[in-house]
Amino acid sequence: MTPRIDAKFACFGIRLGRSKIHRFGVYATEFIPARRKVIEYTGQRISRRETKRRAESSEFTYLFTLDAYWTIDGSVGGSGAEYINHSCDPNLISRIVKGHILYISLRDIRAGEELTVDYRFEKKVARVPCRCGSKECRGTINVLH
Repeated sequence: MTPRIDAKFACFGIRLGRSKIHRFGVYATEFIPARRKVIEYTGQRISRRETKRRAESSEFTYLFTLDAYWTIDGSVGGSGAEYINHSCDPNLISRIVKGHILYISLRDIRAGEELTVDYRFEKKVARVPCRCGSKECRGTINVLH
């Protein structure tokens, strides 16, 4: 899979680049105001059973739980939002609206700033260390309570 941004799902100028957090990251190429849709997370819609299989068989996964039945696999037909890294002090929040996963800006974002979201992995899944580097870092991508 060649990393790319699909501009038809992005509402602002964004680009892919190397990240200090993890492998690739997504960066603003222009000012993004607070409370605006930035990009939609797209990909292949898969069942819970297929989600489990893919999670166990791949080194890198781009899986986003849509609801109790479906997951979106960003590695198949993804918009580029799958490369947005985790941060404990994010500048984006995810919202599910009518079956679509949208990333919305929490605050003004400067051109050149890496876009981040709090993944909020569940407590019950294996603990994943965090490398976000923020002052607010809780040391794990998982929710602690």
